[in-house]
Amino acid sequence: MEGPIINKVAESGLVTLDLEDYYPKNEIVIFDLKDHLFMGMIIKEKEFREALKGLDWEIYRDKVIGITCSADAIIPMWANMLVASYLQPVAKEIVFGNKKEVVASILVRNISAINSSEFADKRIVVKGCGEIEIPEAAYVAITQKLLPTAKSIMYGEACSTVPIYKKPK
Repeated sequence: MEGPIINKVAESGLVTLDLEDYYPKNEIVIFDLKDHLFMGMIIKEKEFREALKGLDWEIYRDKVIGITCSADAIIPMWANMLVASYLQPVAKEIVFGNKKEVVASILVRNISAINSSEFADKRIVVKGCGEIEIPEAAYVAITQKLLPTAKSIMYGEACSTVPIYKKPK
């Protein structure tokens, strides 16, 4: 049997959506309140305020900052707010959480900004493997985003997909 080689995947009408495209582009830095705890357990307001006044906040310029406390301590809400007030003039963005939580939050926000009408009545494959680890929250968010408009949603690669949703006829 001779003839041209046909790329059936290219002709299938599948649209591959790579969630890495929505991954945060800016550097993420974590501000850990643990470094400012008295005896590793509590925040003493006066000392905490003095420590924050003495920090070089320029190191956070144009970065995405996650505010967290990696120690098992009770942190008063005002402490997070105070740190955010110092970061606001220099940081690109401030999110509460560790690095994994910050990435998930930004990914979900970026996914929610997708114009889902671009995928109306299309067969979508959400890419499953890549260079960057994508949090589960992003896969849930893209499913919610595309479900109302997509003809079908699959997970994996075009040559081997797992069906997730197919619009009823």
